[in-house]
Amino acid sequence: MTFTHDTQMALAAAAALVNTDPDGGPDEDTLTTREDLARFLDEQGWYGVRAGDGGELDAVRALRPELRELWHLAEGPLVDRLNEILTEARALPQLVDHDGLGWHVHAVPQDAPLHQRMAVEAAMALIDVVRSGELDRLKTCAAEDCEDVVVDLSRNRSRRFCEGGCGNRENVRAYRDRQRAD
Repeated sequence: MTFTHDTQMALAAAAALVNTDPDGGPDEDTLTTREDLARFLDEQGWYGVRAGDGGELDAVRALRPELRELWHLAEGPLVDRLNEILTEARALPQLVDHDGLGWHVHAVPQDAPLHQRMAVEAAMALIDVVRSGELDRLKTCAAEDCEDVVVDLSRNRSRRFCEGGCGNRENVRAYRDRQRAD
């Protein structure tokens, strides 16, 4: 395994959050209501304090382009931005064990604002990516009409498409192209 379980979960959650934003791909915005946010948080396993109000929704929605930018930064600028996120949040890493997850690190309290916890969790996970020299695992979907982000955790680094069905669409397109060629 390349990364610890909590790092993999945080990377997947950050990518999933970024990909709720329609600016990245062919899909529509899937994070427009407080109910959408609650569903997303439950699906991704987020816990801790939730305000459940419009302000929290707006703050999380505003985080999406900031996280998307992290996928596209070179190592130096990425490190600078990760350090800024941690400094702004006054992150103080703590080793914790709860909810059957085993030992893992939290860098802000669970009563910190949700968008701050999400940003810091993503930053901590990306620190592991940088430290491991694995930036090439942060990708953009290979489909021509999609800009969703991808975390390639495959052993052979072969993942090319996002979770939005682009791989299937591209396979069907390639199949039809081959049929036409015959």
